[in-house]
Amino acid sequence: MSGTFDRVAGIGVVPVIAIEKAEYAVPLADALLEGGLGVAEITFRTAAAAEVMAILRDKRPELLTGAGTILTLDQVASAAGCGAAFGLAPGFDPAIVDAAAGAGLPFAPGVMTPSDLTLAAGRGCRLMKFFPAVAAGGPVMLKNIHAPFAHLGLRFIPTGGVTLETMKDWLAMPEIAAVGGTWIAKAEDMRNGDWSGIAAKARAAVARAKEIRG
Repeated sequence: MSGTFDRVAGIGVVPVIAIEKAEYAVPLADALLEGGLGVAEITFRTAAAAEVMAILRDKRPELLTGAGTILTLDQVASAAGCGAAFGLAPGFDPAIVDAAAGAGLPFAPGVMTPSDLTLAAGRGCRLMKFFPAVAAGGPVMLKNIHAPFAHLGLRFIPTGGVTLETMKDWLAMPEIAAVGGTWIAKAEDMRNGDWSGIAAKARAAVARAKEIRG
């Protein structure tokens, strides 16, 4: 993995955030940092994503900010231009993988099947997003589809249905770099200005990851 993803793995949990307004960027970052969570995945599911990442680059550079839900070549360029430290996608697209490599953007494509793993590994990927983690079969499914590839040193960020209560099921597996969590900063939390609630959930997630990994 890249040094950037090593830092992500050291934290153990990545909040996956669909942020609707650029004005939420700084208070969101401050809430996460107050909770001791120094990483965030800002998804391209909203029109504000690129502006939010640029704001975080300029005003909260201490937050390791990644771009999520990268589906197009334009989004690869946007993520790199906005200063994203890494990128992730829900699926595997060789053109996206190549574009991210060309832009110098550490990138984790999404996988769900042995065929996905074969294609992604063949493209040089060593960190992948397992998505949708719970619907796809959970830790047992990932362990089984990963087994034939274990000698390649692959690692994963499972996302989709992971919760504070189920983090241990994932983080106890050596092939897991970190988990992706949508529960930490939800759209309604930001709309309601519940920054203290986000900080509390961030703090709980970081503490749980440390507890599990010792």
